[in-house]
Amino acid sequence: MIHLTKRQLVDKCIGSRIHIIMKNDKEIVGTLQGFDDFVNMLLDDVTESEATPEGRRVTKLDQILLNGNNITMLVPGGDMPDT
Repeated sequence: MIHLTKRQLVDKCIGSRIHIIMKNDKEIVGTLQGFDDFVNMLLDDVTESEATPEGRRVTKLDQILLNGNNITMLVPGGDMPDT
């Protein structure tokens, strides 16, 4: 049986697409370039989705740095859900 730590699991996602759900209900999909001990993450080729009173707003970004304290869930290989 192989036991991987959380850090090792996230490390295996570097260079891959990852779907991230933030505490503020934003959802972000991008290619993970790196992270630190606090799980602050650097992503490239990013799509950010956010619910607003007017409907869902989608923003495309070249790069983003996420604060690890605001991350709720990580889904390796995930794509943005169709809504």
